[in-house]
Amino acid sequence: MFRINISTSDRAQVLTQALPYIKQYSGKTVVIKYGGNAMVSDDLKSAVMEDIVLLSTVGIKVVLVHGGGPEINDVLAKIGKEPKFIGGLRYTDEETMDVVQMVLAGKVNKGLVQRLEQHGGQAIGLCGLDGGMIKAVKMKGEHDLGLVGDITSIDVTLIRNCLDNGTIPVIATVAAGENDGVYNINADIAAAQIASSLSAEKLVLMTDVRGLLRDKDNENSLISIVNVSDVPSLKRKGVIKGGMIPKIDCCVEAVRRGVKRTHIIDGRIEHSILIEMLTDEGIGTMFL
Repeated sequence: MFRINISTSDRAQVLTQALPYIKQYSGKTVVIKYGGNAMVSDDLKSAVMEDIVLLSTVGIKVVLVHGGGPEINDVLAKIGKEPKFIGGLRYTDEETMDVVQMVLAGKVNKGLVQRLEQHGGQAIGLCGLDGGMIKAVKMKGEHDLGLVGDITSIDVTLIRNCLDNGTIPVIATVAAGENDGVYNINADIAAAQIASSLSAEKLVLMTDVRGLLRDKDNENSLISIVNVSDVPSLKRKGVIKGGMIPKIDCCVEAVRRGVKRTHIIDGRIEHSILIEMLTDEGIGTMFL
């Protein structure tokens, strides 16, 4: 984790710099996908909750979409089940799906609601089953991933109702399937499609890297701004590869569907959300 220590005069300067951005985003919707180390460290958890409550307090409508991989793995270990991943995605059989639903929509989701409330926010925990929010079918592809789903529709009525009432919706990404089935949905994909359906001003994906690096071994090679039309070229050059491909594809798809800006930011840095949204410098990589 990285800490940023600033003086009192610097704090005043930060607040002055933030004011135009607060005015710009007030009343607008921002979707934040929360995962990675930021969900593991207590200090980082507190910083994320403080950022979200502050944004909500100044009139920005925040939707929090979350994962919970480490917590799912912990419960699987307790029942003696080995997690299985194919191409970076969790293979989800029926027993694993029971754990995913219990942990994501239960323990993790309600824990985040409690933390937001402890920091002065007003939040409500939801999952894709509530109000028919997320519907899906079994994912088709080269590999059989079990009960992993492709989203077929998003209904944001319940999310809008929460936002209009000044409440922060906290969303676990399990979806309704056919015949009472339930599917595990990748949280990045769900966040991108929710952001598109809400015509959000921003989509922010929190990760465990600084953003898109020109050289993956050089933290100082961050690419701050990427036009979505340049993404195919960056893939051909090998700049975008591996685990960054699906995240960036989500960002590109969200922009093409009407989200004004999408961002990949480093969740290991305290208050990275505020640095991205309320400062001139920003942080991470922005897609537009």
